[in-house]
Amino acid sequence: MPDQVVICVGNLAVGGTGKTPMIEYMVSHLADTRRLATISRGYGRRTRGFRLATPTDTAATLGDEPLQLYRKFGRADNPPVLVCVGERRAEALQQLRRDQPQIDTVLLDDAFQHRAVQPHLNLLLTDYNRPFYTDHPFPEGRLRESRWGARRADAVIVTKCPDTLSATEQALITGRVCRYTRPDGVVFVFFTGLRYGKPVPFGEQLTDMTTDVVLVSGLANADSLEQYVRQQFRLLRHDRFADHYAYTRADYERLRANCPPGAALLTTEKDWVKLDALLTEAERATEPLYYLPVAVRFLAGEESFWSLVERVLTAR
Repeated sequence: MPDQVVICVGNLAVGGTGKTPMIEYMVSHLADTRRLATISRGYGRRTRGFRLATPTDTAATLGDEPLQLYRKFGRADNPPVLVCVGERRAEALQQLRRDQPQIDTVLLDDAFQHRAVQPHLNLLLTDYNRPFYTDHPFPEGRLRESRWGARRADAVIVTKCPDTLSATEQALITGRVCRYTRPDGVVFVFFTGLRYGKPVPFGEQLTDMTTDVVLVSGLANADSLEQYVRQQFRLLRHDRFADHYAYTRADYERLRANCPPGAALLTTEKDWVKLDALLTEAERATEPLYYLPVAVRFLAGEESFWSLVERVLTAR
């Protein structure tokens, strides 16, 4: 049985730091060379315990973000990644090791606070727009624990950075981050942004999207998404829902009824997997519904990041 390398992607704050795009980025780079699995909590699912994603799963049984991962990477006959959920990460790792002994690398989503797990690489994400070193624990702020929790990180990744972030500001941020990281100073700080792709239609028969858009999102923080959509399209309205919102058929019908003639509904991948499940085949083929793919982009230091990951992988 191979020794599984465990890489944790987590944060100190509640939601919205870009963990799922980071997990997808790492899956895309590792799937060809590693026997890979992801484990998430499965926030919002109505099931409990360890669960391995299958074609019959929905957001209700798996959670929206794991379902998004499964649709992207796990649906082939020989999937490059096994997508799992389990609220108790240590128990989930043990069951995965028993049931899927071929897996040699596990990406843990949002497990930074799970002290029962000792990952081989601990990646801490923090939002450029609300870095952990300016935030406070509940109830004053949005941190799950003290800023000093950053001492457990092997690398800190500042996410959602603007493309114009200068080397000078990066150095200033690095200095502020490292006030709270390990005292030995052996902690890497990386800077990433988000790259949005071309809108993808829910149905294959649809053509390119119109410029008039009603945006629909259920995110912890949709400000950067709205800003991008305003720059690229004519945004008529932004209907914001709570993070991990469970859409109903009535929600969809209301959204479509309030969509002006000639406008398209544009949403995120995380919201797409839930809205798509509410549609008939005819609606999927004809209604102007699109989702916006998003991917991680390193501003600099991408080779150094992968050198760090490879050192951990080859050490096992």
